Amino acid sequence: MSRQLAQQGFTVLVAARKLQAAEDAATELKREGWQADAIALDVNDSGQIQTAKQAIEQKFGKLDVLINNAGVMLDGDWFISNASSIPVDTIRKTFDTNFFALVEITQALLPLILKSRSGRIVNMASIEGSLTLHADPTSPIYDSKPFAYNASKAAVNSFTVHLAHELRHTSVKVNSAHPGWVKTELGGEGAMMDIAEGAKTGVQLATLPDSGATGGFFHLGEPVLW
Repeated sequence: MSRQLAQQGFTVLVAARKLQAAEDAATELKREGWQADAIALDVNDSGQIQTAKQAIEQKFGKLDVLINNAGVMLDGDWFISNASSIPVDTIRKTFDTNFFALVEITQALLPLILKSRSGRIVNMASIEGSLTLHADPTSPIYDSKPFAYNASKAAVNSFTVHLAHELRHTSVKVNSAHPGWVKTELGGEGAMMDIAEGAKTGVQLATLPDSGATGGFFHLGEPVLW
């Protein structure tokens, strides 16, 4: 997503838990001729969130796009049904990263996003957060029931709907993205999409025109059932 946005003229702020990792990614983009800066940001660290906000405000004065992409899957297996047995602590840890941190960083950076002419917030959710598809025995995800992960992504979708409603009279658009099953560390080697393809939905939602949707859930331009 960073590379694809940079190719469209964005100055990209690459965030990672370790500054060196962010700097390595930013350096790679710079070698390719793009504008990129590195930020150390552990989304579970409130102090780092505030430091990142101050750094962005001091250097740029605003933020045009926020892509909330941090996520964990701690259930252990995608094709399990574990609501009756998963430790509550695992649920809490999953929600800490996938939901509570996402809400906290969005709230912290929203004042800077509101200064943009056309702010965009993209919450990287998952088709696994779709209650409609999970309740449908004919759906492709019916037997994929890792409760902590799925519940956290359903909560992300709820935040998307509520924040989009609150901001409906502003120029800010808020949407959830299902990137697809992508060959990342989280998605695993068995995933069907490469990283560049999996980035496309987030980039599309980050670059929506003023007439674009808000409060929706999308994959490659098509709505996903809630």
